[in-house]
Amino acid sequence: MQHLFIADVLLWKFINGYTGRTFVCTQQSNNGHHGAEYPIELNTFHMIELLQKSAVEYLTSYRQTEAREFGSVATIVTTDFEALYAYKLGDYQRCLQLSTQNVRTLLYAVRVTHIWTLPEFIQLMDDDIVSLTAMTLIVDPDYRGNSLNNVCISQLTLSLYLMTQCQLKLRHSVMSVAQTLDYIKVAHRRYPVEATLDRLVLKMTGRKALMYIRTMMNKL
Repeated sequence: MQHLFIADVLLWKFINGYTGRTFVCTQQSNNGHHGAEYPIELNTFHMIELLQKSAVEYLTSYRQTEAREFGSVATIVTTDFEALYAYKLGDYQRCLQLSTQNVRTLLYAVRVTHIWTLPEFIQLMDDDIVSLTAMTLIVDPDYRGNSLNNVCISQLTLSLYLMTQCQLKLRHSVMSVAQTLDYIKVAHRRYPVEATLDRLVLKMTGRKALMYIRTMMNKL
């Protein structure tokens, strides 16, 4: 059976335009050919979702290639963009599962890879990370051009942030969040002062976890 990929749909829509018509997608199966009609209409929200999903698929493929090629010199997880996308969709359980696995893999790794906080990736990022990045630019407009450490965060930092956020949204136990807070402290100690954005995100994440723990303890 031939599968219709996201990129195929986007390309077809781009070539044919949005005219209010329908098109028939014919697939071959064991029972012969069958067709299905799909409406062609201007749906900007759906188009953005398709583009983001397609981007995540390609970014995940890139991570898999990166892990194969450079896995001998650095510890690279391949599901960081999947976790980020799951969080964006509100699938916190899936995001927590992926992020927890990534944290356990990366926490004591000697070398880890990074994620760029460039405009092309911003729409996949969480609002708090976007706001924190914007604040650094308000304080210093030349901030991003000063160092690579100012435009990227490590896979470990992102995974800890997503792990914490999902635990808070799913209202995990104080003990569970406290364990994550210990992970955050370990990660924060491993980054030098020059790793500005990593340290800022980790500090913000630790504060979120600590406030949650205090709030839950006050309710006892």
